[in-house]
Amino acid sequence: MAQIIETIDVDVPVDKAYNQWTQFESFPHFLSFVEEIVQQDDTHNHWRVKIGGVEREFDAVITEQHPDERVAWASTDGTTNAGVVTFHKLSDTSSRVAVQIDWQPQNATEKVGQVLGIDNHSVKKDLENFKKFIESTPSETGAWRGDVPRD
Repeated sequence: MAQIIETIDVDVPVDKAYNQWTQFESFPHFLSFVEEIVQQDDTHNHWRVKIGGVEREFDAVITEQHPDERVAWASTDGTTNAGVVTFHKLSDTSSRVAVQIDWQPQNATEKVGQVLGIDNHSVKKDLENFKKFIESTPSETGAWRGDVPRD
């Protein structure tokens, strides 16, 4: 299993960064590999992604979520992946977003990309895209402030 860990500091309050991250259907605006996410209910969504020219679909469930702190997920079918995004208050006007993704490369291209660090580079670039998106948006596109306890 491959693991990616990346962080970025954003010049917005922690609640604004967190609120935006709960809006899964907005991910195609800043995550380059996401084609579409359909929110099915508070904890389930369907992803359509394109990685290395290969399109894949999978369902995911939110396994833990606490406002302004963390969102964790795991795929329930299709591409094997799980991860967590944590949010850290740096000041009243800035925060740190940390991403950890565990995933299973499924073909030779993905395995080579993982060995070369292309997956880490891609996540780092997408976090930079998130930073540009959230810092240039006057307000979040929405928010879900519900709590999902860890099972």
